[in-house]
Amino acid sequence: MISLNINDILKLLPHRYPFLLLDRLEEVTEGTKCIGYKNVTINEPFFQGHFPDHPIMPGVLILEAMAQVGGAYIRASGGAEEGKVTYFVGIDKARFRKPVLPGDQLRMEVELLSTRRGIHVFQGKAYVGDSLVAEAELKATFVDK
Repeated sequence: MISLNINDILKLLPHRYPFLLLDRLEEVTEGTKCIGYKNVTINEPFFQGHFPDHPIMPGVLILEAMAQVGGAYIRASGGAEEGKVTYFVGIDKARFRKPVLPGDQLRMEVELLSTRRGIHVFQGKAYVGDSLVAEAELKATFVDK
């Protein structure tokens, strides 16, 4: 089991501000699961428009954050070659349970379910504290830049 800080994540993912939605990875267990964290602050650029008087993290960005955990996990565990970029290829069974607000810490638990023909299928769950806020089945592949 390994843990990765933001400097390690920057080496694994091509995402940068304002689209890097991952601050830390923990429990990177080869072949099974990974836990990632996103500290949500009022300084996030999406809060200017979603919504100015009632800031809520957009659900699609929670899904993207979970996908980034999955992509970083595959790279960290040696499942993707250098020089490849992650493409999101599918989302199934997405559900949003509770809003994510400024000041929350989003904990994303992503488990690799299968890999077939270069498509990695993950089960992702996002929590704030002990409350499940979102979940989805995510699919991604790696392609040449």
